[in-house]
Amino acid sequence: MSQPLFAGIDVSKSQLDIAINQGDELLEFCSVPHTEEGISTLMQKFRNAMPQLIVVERSGGLERSLVALLAEAGLPVVANNPRQIRDFAKAMGILAKTDKIDAKTMAHFAATVKPPQRPIKDAERQQLSDLVARRRQLVNMLTQEKNRLSRSVGPARADIEHHITYLKDRLNKTNKNIEQMIANSPIYQETVEILVTFPGLGRVTSAALVADCPELGSLNRRKIGTLTGTAPLNDDSGTRTGQRYIRGGRKTVRSHLYMATISAIRCNYKIKGFYQRLIAAGKKPKVAITACMHKIITILNAMVKHRKPWQTDAV
Repeated sequence: MSQPLFAGIDVSKSQLDIAINQGDELLEFCSVPHTEEGISTLMQKFRNAMPQLIVVERSGGLERSLVALLAEAGLPVVANNPRQIRDFAKAMGILAKTDKIDAKTMAHFAATVKPPQRPIKDAERQQLSDLVARRRQLVNMLTQEKNRLSRSVGPARADIEHHITYLKDRLNKTNKNIEQMIANSPIYQETVEILVTFPGLGRVTSAALVADCPELGSLNRRKIGTLTGTAPLNDDSGTRTGQRYIRGGRKTVRSHLYMATISAIRCNYKIKGFYQRLIAAGKKPKVAITACMHKIITILNAMVKHRKPWQTDAV
């Protein structure tokens, strides 16, 4: 029985570099243009070779259409964190970096690590995710302009005020577009209506969770904590017990969850009580907030999994 095949794809704006491994040995390397014709050729190659796993490195969104098409074709594709792949390369003693080397490294990574497949965003969810990201960008730009306004005078101040008005208008329209997309999808609508019953969680954070965390409700409490980067990691060695910390996970989800946690500590008496007990036990405020974030995402995961709204007595 022959060994299974594993593939790695390095994505650039104009080209796709593909390495196919059989076990740990490179079987084939090729390049195709990053066009519809090139992707079609690549999909046909994979249908013939039938790799057990295809790893694509996230490249700032350049990989989205490729990953979506491979997933729609039923091919086992994973879009992986570039930092994880680069750390793997360093561990293997691979210090040089070229597109060809990266593709070979990804194929080796696929064969060795076998990262688990996660749900791929469909076109509708990707549009919602883009809208949520755009809203975040508009909020950041508004904050920057308001900071500039306080120390500007004359024509510059008038220009900033005009830009602030424009940004507020775009923010309002983006909020309406997000609400419309959620309203058009019965599944999204139901999930959001479940999430907003949690005191401290608003529609903005609920939409962000629906858009950027499609795994919510399908994972156990340990995996959802790791996925969102809220699960504490040990730092022990021998007799030394180091301070636990959080790392990795989805930064955008964690950012929204942080703001929801600050709100929940004030208005959700269950989370408020949990936070106060941690502070009374000598925990630092940041540590206590992180623990509350972990508790909240665990609760939200259970609510979505069982399709039940917030129930105080059940917590």
